[in-house]
Amino acid sequence: PSRYQQEQAVKNSLRKTLYRIIPQAILISLLLCLPSFANVLAEVPIVQPGAPGQPTLNLDAETAVAIANSAYIPADVSFMQGMIIHHHQALLMSRLATQRTNNKTLLDLANRIDVSQADEIAFMQTWLLEREEIAPEPSKGHQEHQEHQEHSMAGMATPAQMAQLAASKSTDFDRLFLKLMIAHHDGAITMVEDLREWPGSTYDPQLNEFASDVSNDQAVEIERMNGLLVGLSTDPRAGLAPGLYDAGEAIMNLQLLSSLRKPLGFYDPGNPIERGADKPDASEDEQTTPAEGSKDDKDKPQSMENAAQDRRYPMLSFANTDMAFSNDVLVTGSYHGFNMYRIDAEGIPVGLSSVICPGGQGDVSIVGDLLIMSVEQTRGRLDCGLKGVVADASPERFRGLRIFDISDLTRPKQVGAVQTCRGSHTHSVVAGPTADGKIIVYNSGTSSVREEEELESCIDELPGDDRTALFRIDVIEIPITDPSKSRIVSSPAVFADPKTGALAGLWRGGDHGDDTQDTWRTDQCHDITVFPSANLAAGACSGNGILFDISDPLDPVRIDTVTDTGFAYWHSATFNNAGDKILFTDEWGGGSRARCRAWDPLDWGANAIYDIDNGKLEFQSHYKMPAPQLETENCVAHNGSIIPVPGRDIFVQAWYQGGISVIDFTDSNKPFEIAYFDRGPVLEDELIVGGYWSAYYYQGRIYGTEITRGLDVLTLLPSEYLSANEIAAAALAYPSTGPRKTFNPQQQIPMSWPASPIVARVYIDQLFKDDAINAKTAKRVIDIVDVAELAMASGGDKNLSRRMMAMKILATGKNSNNTNRERLKALRSMIQGLAKELR
Repeated sequence: PSRYQQEQAVKNSLRKTLYRIIPQAILISLLLCLPSFANVLAEVPIVQPGAPGQPTLNLDAETAVAIANSAYIPADVSFMQGMIIHHHQALLMSRLATQRTNNKTLLDLANRIDVSQADEIAFMQTWLLEREEIAPEPSKGHQEHQEHQEHSMAGMATPAQMAQLAASKSTDFDRLFLKLMIAHHDGAITMVEDLREWPGSTYDPQLNEFASDVSNDQAVEIERMNGLLVGLSTDPRAGLAPGLYDAGEAIMNLQLLSSLRKPLGFYDPGNPIERGADKPDASEDEQTTPAEGSKDDKDKPQSMENAAQDRRYPMLSFANTDMAFSNDVLVTGSYHGFNMYRIDAEGIPVGLSSVICPGGQGDVSIVGDLLIMSVEQTRGRLDCGLKGVVADASPERFRGLRIFDISDLTRPKQVGAVQTCRGSHTHSVVAGPTADGKIIVYNSGTSSVREEEELESCIDELPGDDRTALFRIDVIEIPITDPSKSRIVSSPAVFADPKTGALAGLWRGGDHGDDTQDTWRTDQCHDITVFPSANLAAGACSGNGILFDISDPLDPVRIDTVTDTGFAYWHSATFNNAGDKILFTDEWGGGSRARCRAWDPLDWGANAIYDIDNGKLEFQSHYKMPAPQLETENCVAHNGSIIPVPGRDIFVQAWYQGGISVIDFTDSNKPFEIAYFDRGPVLEDELIVGGYWSAYYYQGRIYGTEITRGLDVLTLLPSEYLSANEIAAAALAYPSTGPRKTFNPQQQIPMSWPASPIVARVYIDQLFKDDAINAKTAKRVIDIVDVAELAMASGGDKNLSRRMMAMKILATGKNSNNTNRERLKALRSMIQGLAKELR
């Protein structure tokens, strides 16, 4: 061997020995002190291979280091250059304020933006120049470079918007300034998020701290601006005072009849609102020393949302959830169990019993004397115990469907339990009792797959493994005579690709392009609403809306699927009474975030209305509760139901702390609000989960489960949007099939109306108002209905009955659309029904 090889062998032996006994930092210093070792390092060639077919180049050490220099990367430079132009536009907007508004609060805001953005521009320019990079000077021109940059930056106002802002004054200026500046600030946050996706970005300590400050400071500023924008709203729901039981209220075309607080045992007296606690500080060895001259993160102001994410909350331990009704019984679910009420003659619930059985989510359905309850959390126990389950796999854990015998409403008894792999988030009563005495239920589990050691065949694998518990729903059979034998009869892979058989056959997750939402992968259904009389079901399934054929309840077949670029999480679905429309909801933010702020998009966290045309879902419109809400109010579309007004499609809906809203979607393309009720946030300075979980219409009343406060009962009032006859007719409606008085959240039975003068007048009013019949025809029909009402009260009139049976009612107005043709058909049928009553 050569002398060089001998030296290398000695050094390698020495290096191995030293590595075992000397810390690496000391070893490096020691080795570099050895002259012969340094000389050897200098002798090693440094090369850089070229592209295929190109020569290999020799490099010096300095160039080699520069290639892999991680101090900053091109994306960092582009970010700083773009952010200078981004900030400059904020300066231009803020400097318009002094001549266009006298709103002192807004002027103070504009001045603060001016000062802060100018300082940050100077910092960014210095950072770039110190690294010999181009530092834009937007105030001195560079128009071509600036216009190119503007197109690639989020939140930038267009030239037209800037011109509109410059031309506006007073309150109009204030509103537009705040909307544009909020979008601008939100764009800056997006730019930071995009930068951090680049590997190796923000490695430079100064840049990293600056990027963090941009995200944090602009989020805090957005909240301030949202408060100002809410204050400019003329909607009575905007800016309501906070409070647990004394919050401000706003109401339109509704009357609050009763508010029942949570019963004893269903709230923590020491923390009735389930307020969050600060997380413990990191241990000393986990803490880092802030850079010189910078603030510690805990000393910086935080946005409401970030502060909420940094707190620990008690698992929604006492949150009210969904409801079910049967005859005069109301059951309200809870993460803690459920409460049973008797509804009195005025529609007011009176408590009967409180059943403690923790495990969340607690959604409920009633079939005869059986109550079905969804359980999903890993703390749930088979015995309804309070101490939870600690072990990863335990026979004591329960996740799935509980079944209770409620024949004695004061002492419900658990009589069945079906364990499922992903628990039960919601469930749907599809059929029952069947001819062989069974109830068929679809189960939707959305949680993690439990350990296979705990429940056999629960495999949490990707769709390549056909045994996975993902990408399925459960079909459960409950024998009425012996619920203890309830079981899963199948777990169909309803999302599979019909051609390839791949389980992940629908939306794979991610966004739909620029300015669209990230949407969850479709491996679950949150809600499946069944419409048995039409053999249809509508699935709100995380990344897709789905229409199913359930002719065979044990084997649901997918008919059609849709996506929506505005939806983040397909949450629930409701058919209209005719079964030819579906209203889907998007639970953007998961229900725990403020998503009805003045600047939030009106098609995010909203409803999407689809018509069903020959088995296909056809999108028509979005609708979102219009009142701007505060940063402390979690708000997004949630559970609701049809209000059975003849001839119209009316929907009442919960929006968490956005309150209750009633909309008309008879014209699928033009939904509009007709009534509402809202309270202020639970807390003034903290975002916690509260507000309405569900709002349902039942037998003439609207019932709303308030997550934190309790249970509310409201009634509709006559208005320009809804007549007294329409309200009265809705209260007369009854299920066209099945039990006369039952309401389960994810089971829809079409409603019918008796032969009644009230219902006839509803159709007459609607047809006349919509110019489908003229005044002469309307008066002729009203007159005979009035006479028939008197005759019915006095025992009948056969001659009048014959006249009414022979009566012709024709369209005599100008507006003969499909809706009015159906109303005219229903009016003729109602007149004949009245005629039969007169015999």
